[in-house]
Amino acid sequence: MWNRYHDPLTLEELADEAIFSKFYYSRLFRDVTGISPGRFLSAIRLYMAKRHLLESAASVTDISYRVGYNSLGTFTSRFTRSVGTSPARYRILADCGMPPIEPSSAACQGQKLSTVTGDLHAPESDLRMRIYVAAFNTPVVEGVPQACDVLEKPGPFRLELPDGQWFVRAAAVAIDDELDPRPRLRRPRLVGSAWPVTARGGRAYASDLQLRPLGPFDLPILLALPGLDGGALTALAQVAH
Repeated sequence: MWNRYHDPLTLEELADEAIFSKFYYSRLFRDVTGISPGRFLSAIRLYMAKRHLLESAASVTDISYRVGYNSLGTFTSRFTRSVGTSPARYRILADCGMPPIEPSSAACQGQKLSTVTGDLHAPESDLRMRIYVAAFNTPVVEGVPQACDVLEKPGPFRLELPDGQWFVRAAAVAIDDELDPRPRLRRPRLVGSAWPVTARGGRAYASDLQLRPLGPFDLPILLALPGLDGGALTALAQVAH
């Protein structure tokens, strides 16, 4: 998928590459990654679109074809929903500074919110990191999170959530990477995930997180994160703020 994301890959082709039947391949893939092969491929395409927008001067139309879309409208709507902003605006914000994450207030009206608390652990490192912990309604880190906590170091976190099933995800970004003008080097240094939390009636839940290096079966992060999708201007703006 990473090598041929721009091709019109089918489930049959992917299963043949792995030497499995398509039914067994699809089930095994979901067991390992948490989502279907098609959903994973879509996430890769949108992630690569982000890279092209940051690293090239190609038009949005050209980039949509480069990552396997035949319709500019479909590409734009999916990119906007997953990244949190349109392709053109994403490119502008990457230059002038990504705004802070604003959690969604949808589905909270009149509800008693549940809390998810825990401790976030990470391997020892000399790097200065900013850690984002957020809850999403899908396993993919995309769109607007329902709740978010930003940590300057490993430690306790707290999320307030309405009723529903939520996927808690974490990503650590090295603060020094924000000053590097090369987008390809600005990647999450560590990621983490917890079991899905089914929140009900304002209850309290506990869920610790362990950060680890990014692996080949981890979904790419689609949500535009300050410090990850912006350059030096983003970092300077955050310092000034």
